[in-house]
Amino acid sequence: MSYLALARKWRPRRFEDVRGQNHVVKALQHALERDRLHPAILLTGTRGVGKTTLARIIAKGLNCETGVTAQPCGVCSACREINDGRFVDLLEIDAASNTGVDDVRQLIDNAQYSPARGRYKVYLVDEVHMLSKSAFNALLKTLEEPPPHVKFILATTDPQKLPITVLSRCLQFNLKRLPQNLIRDTLADILKEEAMEFELAAVGELARAADGSMRDGLSLLDQAIAFAGGLGLKREGVEEMLGTVGRRTLFEILGALGRGDGQGLLDGIHKLDESAPDHAALLNDLAAALQRIAVLQLLPKAGDEDDDPSLEPLAKAIAPEDVQVWYQIAVLGRRDLPWAPDPRLGFEMTLLRMLAFRPDTAAPGSAAPPAAGGKTQSAPPAAPAAGRAAAAAAPAAAESMRTPAAAPITLPPTAAAAPVRPAAAAPRAVVSDDPWTLRIEALGLDGMTRQLARHCAWMGETEGTVRLALETRTKHLLTEERRAAIQRALSAQAGAEISLSIEVGGETTALSPAAAEEKRLIERQRAAEASIEADPEVRAFKEAFGATVRPGSVQPVDGK
Repeated sequence: MSYLALARKWRPRRFEDVRGQNHVVKALQHALERDRLHPAILLTGTRGVGKTTLARIIAKGLNCETGVTAQPCGVCSACREINDGRFVDLLEIDAASNTGVDDVRQLIDNAQYSPARGRYKVYLVDEVHMLSKSAFNALLKTLEEPPPHVKFILATTDPQKLPITVLSRCLQFNLKRLPQNLIRDTLADILKEEAMEFELAAVGELARAADGSMRDGLSLLDQAIAFAGGLGLKREGVEEMLGTVGRRTLFEILGALGRGDGQGLLDGIHKLDESAPDHAALLNDLAAALQRIAVLQLLPKAGDEDDDPSLEPLAKAIAPEDVQVWYQIAVLGRRDLPWAPDPRLGFEMTLLRMLAFRPDTAAPGSAAPPAAGGKTQSAPPAAPAAGRAAAAAAPAAAESMRTPAAAPITLPPTAAAAPVRPAAAAPRAVVSDDPWTLRIEALGLDGMTRQLARHCAWMGETEGTVRLALETRTKHLLTEERRAAIQRALSAQAGAEISLSIEVGGETTALSPAAAEEKRLIERQRAAEASIEADPEVRAFKEAFGATVRPGSVQPVDGK
């Protein structure tokens, strides 16, 4: 007997065997149990997620000799023939090969005849989106009102190409891409049944390469078994077969980048060259690894068992701001790779950018990090944060995210200097002599906390309690955290403990600083418009030519 591929040998025979599609399986089971299955079903989803498998199980449930059931027996002649693909009343049609209207007309003519052996005649139309427009139009009436003994099951990987008239006549089920851990566990169970030795890490590599498709995973498993020659699946062998050996080296390269080790970086690049890698895929893997490192750094509890063990030490060794910059550089490098003189040069240049541009910049006069060749260069004058970010092609890396690098560079004692601090923000211009406005400016508040204070009006201070009134239209600014921040600033300013009470819509004759500023701007605008209207030249133009001043075109001059 010829060898049966694993994808066919382990195709699910019952609804209970279908994994990862519970939302579809449950609905179909209930419909079959009550004999209320819709005459036209549309199964959509990427390749290898179970569309044809579910269609065949539905056909067994409709034609099982025990009656219409969600639990086909699997041993009657109808069930066995459907499993073997030779049941006469299950017609599997490849729409990619039968795209014309004549093919559909033949299908419609045959649908009028009663089933030869079963209870229902089931038409499984695969890749139905490949039908021509005229073929869809010819199918519409039969699809809406088929003979009572006919069921249509349409399957497609691209439902967007189906006419809305077809979608409205079908009961649509969207099959999900299968998660990596589900594919890995399924492949491991099959290997146990096949009595094959394996490493779980090797199966994990196959599941990652399957990219959400169980059929692809089983096909890759077949290939890996043949590649191993019956000696069991090892991670190294699977990586060699898949061409993903470079992933190990990528982690070494990331470690070298984290240490600022230029020579180690070059050694990693040369090591990658030995396996003739796909540099675009390597940049994708590099960006994916950096994304997982960022997750482990900022959300440690979000790590899962599918994460490579090498990621955790990298997450501890690399500074978070470096990860953000490197991710941006990797994405931009992947985008620019087609324009590089050579893919290898584009990949190498991307890594050199990561080594050269780091948010952690040495102070003026201090020794710079060793370059790729190991030579020391004098550090350039410190640039503003925005300039460094632009030079690094990573605008997302803000100066405010700076933290000490995981492996700081040791400076000579004579050259060490204090770290560069961002320049102090320019003081805000104060155009009011209102005591509360001046007090807010002296508090040094920032962000939304400052906005809350500016929208509050002074109500008074009694026995160490400051009372403020907040405008009702800006009550969304009030949170306990911001109120507490203002209270701490007031206490620090007064040198004594102060309690702060903010009343939404509290009655007061005083205007809040924000309302006073808004009133002042309105008055300036009105004064500017009145000045233009009173201008002799403007009045002359109006009288001579019937001219008008366009609304909104007049703006007050700064300082006026």
